[in-house]
Amino acid sequence: MAVPVDEAHAVERARDAAARDAWAEAYVLLREADLHPSAALHPADLDLLADAAWWAGHVDESVTARLRAHAGYVAAGDHRGAGQVAWWLHFEYRCLGRPAAAAGWLHRSRHHLEGEPDCPEQCFLAWTDSEEAQEHRDPEAALAAARRMERLARDSGSPDLIALSRQAHAAVLLANGRRSEGLALLDDAMCAVTAGELSGMFTGWLFCLALTECMEAADLGRAVEWTDAAMAWCEVPWSQHVRTAGTEGSQKVPGAAPASPIAAPTPESVTDNPFRGLCRIHHVEVLDLRGAWELAEAEAARVCAEVPVDSLDVAAEAYYAAGEIRRRQGRLDAAATAYAHAHELGRIPQPGLALLRLAQGKADAAVTGLKLALACQSDPVHDLLGRARLLAARTEVALAVGDRDDAAEAVAELEALPGEAPLLRAVADTARGALGLARHEPAAVRPLRRALAGWLELRVPYEAAQVRMLLAAADRAAGDEEAARLELMAARAAFERLGALPDARRAAALLTAGRRHALPGGLTAREAEVLRLVAEGGTNRDIAQALVISEHTVARHLNNIFAKLDVTSRTAATAYAYAHGLAGAPGQPGPRAAGSPA
Repeated sequence: MAVPVDEAHAVERARDAAARDAWAEAYVLLREADLHPSAALHPADLDLLADAAWWAGHVDESVTARLRAHAGYVAAGDHRGAGQVAWWLHFEYRCLGRPAAAAGWLHRSRHHLEGEPDCPEQCFLAWTDSEEAQEHRDPEAALAAARRMERLARDSGSPDLIALSRQAHAAVLLANGRRSEGLALLDDAMCAVTAGELSGMFTGWLFCLALTECMEAADLGRAVEWTDAAMAWCEVPWSQHVRTAGTEGSQKVPGAAPASPIAAPTPESVTDNPFRGLCRIHHVEVLDLRGAWELAEAEAARVCAEVPVDSLDVAAEAYYAAGEIRRRQGRLDAAATAYAHAHELGRIPQPGLALLRLAQGKADAAVTGLKLALACQSDPVHDLLGRARLLAARTEVALAVGDRDDAAEAVAELEALPGEAPLLRAVADTARGALGLARHEPAAVRPLRRALAGWLELRVPYEAAQVRMLLAAADRAAGDEEAARLELMAARAAFERLGALPDARRAAALLTAGRRHALPGGLTAREAEVLRLVAEGGTNRDIAQALVISEHTVARHLNNIFAKLDVTSRTAATAYAYAHGLAGAPGQPGPRAAGSPA
């Protein structure tokens, strides 16, 4: 039966709208054309309707239209078209949590395409082969499939497939520890994305895939850059597309057919860009790390409202991120609620839940939860950041309960994680420094200094402030009260800016404790120790040997002491020490400064 002229015109306009990535407009036009009793959409147009329905947030309609498209291709003897649609049905059913249906359609896709000469449709099967090989821990097979995908994509000449194949190849390399090669390929693929060379579907797809790879590989620099680009891409133009797809109550599309009385979609019912929520979750992660917690929590709420029904795992991540922010702000009940929502949607809420239990005084629950989470992590080598966070929390909890051996095991595994990402190094250095501090190792300050420098360079303020708290403890143990005070003041200021009230109160309490033990004359603990030894008659060499420092350092301390006490001789300084209780009675050793070497 011939398609009526008006309907044929609507279909042409829908195809044009899809080519412009105006998916809301394409959905309205194709849906109305499909409802016409005298018209039957071609399989390619049904496939287009499926894409448009997915963009519009109607996943069930997308699957239904794609099933009809497959039947149409089969009836027409078009195996390539049928194979392509079958693969997309496999993908959609997998996202919907229906693995049996997904496996069935993947088998059908292979059946349709196995006898065909090399063609672009086989790219998707090669991609699936690569992912399955990675799941079965077969890196050689995964790499071979990724290279086959790249070759098929190059032969097709499709910018979309070429970029996707490079991302797939990069994923295999990164999963096998070949970080430099993998990131180089990923950069290449993302050039095409950020330059606007790809279709909307593949642009959104690659943003999501690449951002996930960056976060799992702990590459914060790329994550920040590409998250900003992704959010810019998700914004204004898509809203404009929605406004052009008018029905009653909005501007009509010029020449559009009258609205159908049967559940006609309106602009308000059409989701303009389902990738917005999928990309926004990465924005939430970046904002959280960078300390923009209020905005991150608001963005997490938007993610839950925006993600399509086949991406509830993304909503789970948003709830978990909100829980992390609330926990650090001291809103423990609200954090527990967010973690519970994440768990309901399938996300193990660790390590946040363990740290929440530790804050509530439930150390046993914290230890048990982390052990289970570490045992259940399916791919610890691929998700390096996830593994690092679990191990860092294990270190913190173990030290809190006094289990230094367990903390040492966690630190050793942390330091053995592959890759040279600055974020991973900062996490490992923080844990190593905390362990060293618990062991009273003077060298603990070295990894802590590296960690602080790393967090500051990455612009991650909360973790930097936490390291400052550890450094303050190390400084105080070494007798340098002034350095400890400076670290505590900086930490408290950072915590107050972030809204991390429990940590801010802890820093303030430590500052107050330090002031209660302030030494006279503004002396530091180390200077008081030097003054005591001077009062006992020690020479610069004697003092240097006793404190295991150089004579030059002793001289510098003496210069500072003389200036602070407004004295000009060792005799006057000795008199001051006895007058202010910094030295014992003549012939008796004075009190040892807190934290100084015995």
